[in-house]
Amino acid sequence: MALNPEIINAIAPVGAIGVFAGVAGWVATTWLKVKNGYPLENSWGKPLYPNGGGEAMERIKLLSQENAQLRAELGSLKDRMAVLERIATDQPSRLAAEIDALATKQLN
Repeated sequence: MALNPEIINAIAPVGAIGVFAGVAGWVATTWLKVKNGYPLENSWGKPLYPNGGGEAMERIKLLSQENAQLRAELGSLKDRMAVLERIATDQPSRLAAEIDALATKQLN
């Protein structure tokens, strides 16, 4: 059974638009995956992570170091805050007694 050329000429633009839309969708999806850091897939369905280069790894290392420094500083500030809270909430007579005990300890 032979297809009528008029039918082929009527269907061809729709097919071409469908193929173009499919390719454009694939390109857009791939671009969004790369932009947002999602892994791409190879022909076997295994993830392929885009190569961020050494610059990305260096940036991660610097951010990790800064995070560790900030955590250490936060820990020391929490300790100081606990001491200040204890001083503010203690009874004045007890605080005076502790100061006097420290003074006499240094003199001896």
